[in-house]
Amino acid sequence: MFFSVVIPTYNRLPILQKCLRALENQQIPSGSPISGYEIVLVDDGSTDGTLNWLQEEAAEFPHVRSHLQNHQGPAAARNLGVEKASGDTIIFIDSDLVVTENFLQAHAEALTQADSDRVFTYGRVINTCNFDDPTSEPYKVTDFSAAYFATGNVAISRHWLDKAGLFDTRFQLYGWEDLELGVRLKQLGLKLIKCPDAVGYHWHPPFALAQIPNLIDKEIERGRMGVLFYQKHPTWEVRMMVQMTWLHRLLWGILSVNGLLNERTMAPFLQWLIDQNKPQLALELARIFLNWYNVKGVYAAYSQLNNS
Repeated sequence: MFFSVVIPTYNRLPILQKCLRALENQQIPSGSPISGYEIVLVDDGSTDGTLNWLQEEAAEFPHVRSHLQNHQGPAAARNLGVEKASGDTIIFIDSDLVVTENFLQAHAEALTQADSDRVFTYGRVINTCNFDDPTSEPYKVTDFSAAYFATGNVAISRHWLDKAGLFDTRFQLYGWEDLELGVRLKQLGLKLIKCPDAVGYHWHPPFALAQIPNLIDKEIERGRMGVLFYQKHPTWEVRMMVQMTWLHRLLWGILSVNGLLNERTMAPFLQWLIDQNKPQLALELARIFLNWYNVKGVYAAYSQLNNS
């Protein structure tokens, strides 16, 4: 099999450098089912000099094939990546993911050991804020994901993507474009195979209060895209995923005390946790009001849709 690793990127140059170097450092043993691989990087209109840097350092990245598009979001970027890819098997990762040296081999072994062609593999994603040594982070309970199809670390035969119809480019805001494609793949009968040996370390900066306005905006965007997701697939399963149920309104309404626990009232305690070198715990507690914003966002978008 020939792998095409499709990576959309937008203004992520420092961590992208680590991402690409890790992919160039893959160990592929003799007898591997991998005949070769390429890295298809799609720059989604970055303004941080991503492609200029890559041109200057081209000798270090012989596997990289880069493409540029105007800023249209990750769905369009991944579609372009698949269109330009040469491989029969596509691996999707994000540009802030740093993989281990046996990453490609682990995906290949899991795919070849499957008893059916109607499968895809989903690797392990470990969240870290350690920029200097991201792969030193241990696996944590909070790293567990029950997602069926998430593009942070997944390998799939290209023909299934073509059959499903690729990503819906109407998902231009934050969230759901990969899980929506997952619904269509599930309808085709594809089975998820967990591949814990294909490890990627998802880097993000340590949580700080200054990030909160952007995180709130993302939750509101995720609510709006959740309504689009539900429009396409009006099922109870999708309602649960996008938190558009009375259960979620009740849960996050209670936990946030109907919004009384918010970015202003919780700020002193969150800052205290950050000062105690516990930014991850602070972020998990901030999710109380972030999820409340998401639930309110999805219902506001749904109401607007019904009234239009």
